[in-house]
Amino acid sequence: MIKIAWDPIYVHPLPEKHRFPMEKYELLPQQLKYEGSFNKENFFAPEPLEVDQLLAVHDPIYWERLSTLKLERREQLRSGFPHSKQLIERELVITGGSLQASLFALENGIAFNIAGGTHHAYADRAEGFCLLNDIAISASYLLRKKLAKQILVVDLDVHQGNGTAKIFEQDESVFTFSMHGAHNYPLKKEKSDLDVGLEDGINGNKYLELLHHYLPNLIAKVKPDFIFYQSGVDILEGDKLGRLGVSLKDCKRRDRFVLETAKKQNIPLMACMGGGYSPKIKNIVEAHANTYRVAREIFD
Repeated sequence: MIKIAWDPIYVHPLPEKHRFPMEKYELLPQQLKYEGSFNKENFFAPEPLEVDQLLAVHDPIYWERLSTLKLERREQLRSGFPHSKQLIERELVITGGSLQASLFALENGIAFNIAGGTHHAYADRAEGFCLLNDIAISASYLLRKKLAKQILVVDLDVHQGNGTAKIFEQDESVFTFSMHGAHNYPLKKEKSDLDVGLEDGINGNKYLELLHHYLPNLIAKVKPDFIFYQSGVDILEGDKLGRLGVSLKDCKRRDRFVLETAKKQNIPLMACMGGGYSPKIKNIVEAHANTYRVAREIFD
């Protein structure tokens, strides 16, 4: 059974300017259940992450300042959110959801977190709406517990996974692959193990051509026994924070290729939501829902 992490705390109350993209965390599970793609048995409420698991990746001084709301205003502005106790609680639940979904993926081949993909968080600082790096924490846990030996991060958000790249810069057991807008945020890119910078306006056919070239070659080279998939849909044409020209149909084709590749190679995969900022919330929800629909076709 495909398991999906979700908790009401994902829909965190924020100032008005931040509320629009947060709606998807509530609407997506509703849509998936309404259409019958998944039922309540597929969803699980994650436990908050334990601090010792967090500190395997994040700097203890940073965590102490974050958790006690002592980060300076400029640091909060860099994170994108005004900080509060509830926001920190939300981060722990989201990150716990990614870790627990990773364990379900080991059992069932695939699992999801309707949140996560906080790939801009560094070990010692927050950036770009990311306070804790759920992919890095989950990957570190699997490696430390010897549940995986070689991990591949497939980050297809429109923005480079800069925090993840930096965290694993010297770790050969985690290969970071980021395919992102070359001229988009962050302006200063980190060095992933493989970066594929995309030109503004690239269409779906060219995008998929590149993905079809790189991903199978990477799997043959890296030989991962676990994949983390950052399935952001901010690659869509017209996205407010993206600059690409990928259609909804081609975004779905992207997801199908990644999930089918993992399935054929018998590599467990955990997918987290990542970004999506199209002007119409229905387009964001539809694009994210396609990832889950494709998974059900392939894995159920």
